[in-house]
Amino acid sequence: MVKEPREYDDDDGRVIANMNVEGMPWYDRQVRREKREERRAERKARATQGAQMTRSEARRYTFYAVLAGLTVALVFSVVWILLTLFMTRVWF
Repeated sequence: MVKEPREYDDDDGRVIANMNVEGMPWYDRQVRREKREERRAERKARATQGAQMTRSEARRYTFYAVLAGLTVALVFSVVWILLTLFMTRVWF
């Protein structure tokens, strides 16, 4: 679906302030394209600079990440159980 521009009664089509000013990012499309290509090249260069993890390193990082998540879940579970016991045995 193509969005049609709105038509206003008081619009006579004149340009009050031309916003296409030299130095603004939208002024020259060619410059934008060149900058975009430069950024892509930089990102690509940064991505290829880093060393690839070996399988054992990836397994170790994964294991420790899962272990950290389980530790957090265990702490929340213990706190929940202690809160429940406190509320049922002491508070009520």
